[in-house]
Amino acid sequence: MSAPETIGRIPVRDVHPVVERGRRPAKAVEGETFQVSATVFREGHDAVAANVVLTDPAGRRGPFTPMRELAPGTDRWGADVTPDAPGRWSYHVEAWSDPVATWRHTACIKVPAGIDTGLVLEEGGDLYERAAAAVPKGPDRTTLLEAVELLRDDSLPVATRLAAALTPDVDRVLARHPLRDLVTASEPLPLLVERERALYGAWYEFFPRSEGTPENPHGTFRTAARRLPAIAAMGFDVVYLPPIHPIGTTHRKGRNNTLDALPDDVGVPWAIGSPEGGHDAIHPALGTAEDFAWFISEAEANGLEVALDFALQCSPDHPWVHKHPEWFHHRPDGTIAYAENPPKKYQDIYPIAFDADMDGLVKETVRVLRHWMSMGVRIFRVDNPHTKPVVFWERVIAEINGKDPDVIFLAEAFTRPAMMHTLAQIGFQQSYTYFTWRNTKQELTEYLTELTGEAASYMRPNFFANTPDILHAYLQHGGRPAFEVRAVLAATLSPTWGIYSGYELCENTPVREGTEEYLDSEKYQLRPRDWDTPDTIAPLITRLNQIRRDNPALRQLRNLRFHATDNDAVIAYSKRSDSNTVIVVANLDPHHTQEATVSLNMAHLGLDRHASLSARDELTGETYHWGSSNYVRLEPGRSPAHVLHVRPSTPHHGGSTAS
Repeated sequence: MSAPETIGRIPVRDVHPVVERGRRPAKAVEGETFQVSATVFREGHDAVAANVVLTDPAGRRGPFTPMRELAPGTDRWGADVTPDAPGRWSYHVEAWSDPVATWRHTACIKVPAGIDTGLVLEEGGDLYERAAAAVPKGPDRTTLLEAVELLRDDSLPVATRLAAALTPDVDRVLARHPLRDLVTASEPLPLLVERERALYGAWYEFFPRSEGTPENPHGTFRTAARRLPAIAAMGFDVVYLPPIHPIGTTHRKGRNNTLDALPDDVGVPWAIGSPEGGHDAIHPALGTAEDFAWFISEAEANGLEVALDFALQCSPDHPWVHKHPEWFHHRPDGTIAYAENPPKKYQDIYPIAFDADMDGLVKETVRVLRHWMSMGVRIFRVDNPHTKPVVFWERVIAEINGKDPDVIFLAEAFTRPAMMHTLAQIGFQQSYTYFTWRNTKQELTEYLTELTGEAASYMRPNFFANTPDILHAYLQHGGRPAFEVRAVLAATLSPTWGIYSGYELCENTPVREGTEEYLDSEKYQLRPRDWDTPDTIAPLITRLNQIRRDNPALRQLRNLRFHATDNDAVIAYSKRSDSNTVIVVANLDPHHTQEATVSLNMAHLGLDRHASLSARDELTGETYHWGSSNYVRLEPGRSPAHVLHVRPSTPHHGGSTAS
């Protein structure tokens, strides 16, 4: 039995972020800033210091980033780091005894008191000489050696000699070249850095088949491409398509989920497969492979990436049903069990069974994904991944990302927290969330605090405000003001957000009261729309996406901070990145005007508590002058929220009104 590892002279404990004790990598994207923290201490009273070291994918150590004690007396140290390229990085914390800081503390007590001054100053000269020896030849070394000479000059007053060791120039040199004794390093932890789209983007979901013409109502890729310029003009980055494959006819669902389809019913796109093909085929009514490739090129020309739905399930007519019967669960009577999510039943869909041939399913899934990747798809929205084994997805994503690290997988897993978090940890770059069902101030505050805390080390939320399956009661009963405020929240709380088409038209009629299903759901029928209606909130959505692009703070997740309000119908929060700060104040009540006092935590904004600021509302163009306490009045339908771009201004006292 091997002896346990020693702890090191300067203990470095509890390094964060860490995922599964370092078995899996923490995540970041290129250019994303995040904090590394650790507990660092030592025996006695001598000073300690610490730093973070990033090691890039080529194994090159970067310059160390000094850490600071996060709160006096806690022994908890932290530093912000920013990896600048995708790849598999690592990071570790180094702690050391800081003899210069220890000496400075002692000298600043003893020298003014006249205690052992000569000895203290001589000791300082020796330390600074040691420090200078480790500094490359040049101005920095000269600065330290000049301080050494003055420290040792007995002809000068002791105060002058001490002051020579404490100048700003000396401080800057020692910050770059600290004298480090008893260096102790933590174990390196893995860090996966991915492309920015894994964290930041605006998604728009639409059904190409609904974008037809009066002569040919069923849309094609060619006719659907006419919608791309308008989607791009609203500021979206990703256009997400439901499954584009052949749809089965056995047990095909009719309009509004009826069990008896009429001859002209188009079926559910998630009932994948027919004699015309399966997951690697295109529905003939949408066009050909060449048409799809052309659609992708048109999207790229409009600055859009195409995300494709990947739903690992089959209609009874899918070729796999006969070619690979071992991939399905057979009941005692020999029939294959259809999918269920009680009380919902999906008689037109067979789920996959993984126990008999996991290897074969992994191989086929990777083949299908690479087929669409070869046509230009680099983003996949994975349908119901929580109904498949976690290890299956771990193998598939590792196989894809091992060769193509730019490919992004979004987990559509509205399920238990443990499954959602584990899917993120094993490889999914993004995750659907409970955002749709978090509507009160307390719900939003608690949930976002969770998402932006330790979970942000591996889980990136995609805030879809609605989906073809989810029309929340808040939207059903709140009307246009509800759609407006939820768009503001989704676009500013999370770096990635999305809408399903029709949101901009405030479509909110359920199939019946008490359900989240749409009346005349597009899942079961074609749904052409009048995009030119004057009632659209597309201008608001366009403005929100432009604000996101103009403000780097809104492209981050971990920088979210909440601020107090004295009205639970009003929520306030901020995001700050370097010099860019955005404050959002929103009225969560879509029916009534609400007033509140917003009490800003000025430290979260990087300001003194008595400071004032100039805040431009990016939704209206109005400018307000705020302090730590501010009155707001928000009227549904007129001003659902303030999205304030902050500029520090001249000092003032008291609050200012925003309305």
